[in-house]
Amino acid sequence: MARLVDCLGLRAKDALLEIGPGRGALTRCLHDSVERYAAIEIDRDLIPGLRSRFPGIELFNADALTFDFSAHCKGRPWRLVGNLPYNIASALLFKLIASAEHIQDMHFMLQREVAERLAAEPGTKARGRLSVGIQHRFAVEALFDVPPESFAPPPKVFSTVVRLTPHPAAAESAAPERLEAVVRLAFASRRKRLGNALKPLGLDWAALGIDECLRPADLSVAEFVAIANATAEG
Repeated sequence: MARLVDCLGLRAKDALLEIGPGRGALTRCLHDSVERYAAIEIDRDLIPGLRSRFPGIELFNADALTFDFSAHCKGRPWRLVGNLPYNIASALLFKLIASAEHIQDMHFMLQREVAERLAAEPGTKARGRLSVGIQHRFAVEALFDVPPESFAPPPKVFSTVVRLTPHPAAAESAAPERLEAVVRLAFASRRKRLGNALKPLGLDWAALGIDECLRPADLSVAEFVAIANATAEG
């Protein structure tokens, strides 16, 4: 826990939003560090205890998957932190892509498999739709691993703490929804060659300068952007 706190490098003016505080193990270490501390907790039974232990924080009894991050940022970008359960991690990360402009950075503890997918390079087995979506809007840093024995009871998997820092979408980027549609279609048939996986788009591969015999996992973010832009032009 102390190592995560050190990685955050919090400043008094930061607006920190914790996702899933539970019984407040991480909250206890962080809540006195910033002027604005908020937390989203879906379990209503945990809310009274959190209010009692940490009276100065803002508590939202809500589902992070439906929470409107932009509506509550009050003009100051959020710094997000949390230990994300495996069953919601991917869905939540996809949601946060759309909120990148309201985020300063994110520090999450994830199952190591998810962290590997976030950072996966072209041509690797772990690369997929989540890799491309996140890397289009965020720089990904794997900070350190957390072994099972750090938890009680210990899980069967390693965890990894990652830092995600937004970067501006490239000026030539297609509309986010168009890029997402292309990436979704490509990875729906990830074992097929691009020419087959994206056949419904009617692309001119020679004009794009992309080998249609590649697999979706072989492409860079920039190449997916070029394909999305080509579909817009068509």
